[in-house]
Amino acid sequence: MAVDRRGGRRSRFAVLGAVAVLALAPALASCSDGGGTNGGGTSSSAPPTAAAAPADPVAAKAEITRNWTAFFDPRTPVAEKVRLLENGERLKPVLGAFASDKNAAMTSAKVTGIEFTSATGADVTYDLLVGGTPALTGSRGTSILQNDTWKVSVKTLCGLVELSGVTVPGC
Repeated sequence: MAVDRRGGRRSRFAVLGAVAVLALAPALASCSDGGGTNGGGTSSSAPPTAAAAPADPVAAKAEITRNWTAFFDPRTPVAEKVRLLENGERLKPVLGAFASDKNAAMTSAKVTGIEFTSATGADVTYDLLVGGTPALTGSRGTSILQNDTWKVSVKTLCGLVELSGVTVPGC
């Protein structure tokens, strides 16, 4: 039984580590805005119209899925993660710190749903995986079209960071 408990503890620590690592990414994304956007606080209760979607929603969904998968893949180089994060250059040191974390090396994400909120924004539903096993299912984040690339939002990264209880400058 000691082996089962220890294995359970390892899994729990891996999940907490993964949440800490992944939380930093979305949290940082939402905190880097600094612009005059409304942050999504004035959304309508009506479903988005066709005008609220990008010109090619199929291609946009494919790019969002590809970019989110790469961003949360521990094998993706930091330079690429910077490119896939909204205002990523500002958070490069944080992303670099995650790259050396052993718990982060076991963490990935699987996109399970995408709903466009505008031609340049989307709500993303995803599962956080540790060692390929779902640890946090049905997580919600956002993707932003910035410089012609669909990116993980800083808001998403900062939200994950908040779950870990860690305070990160910029969130």
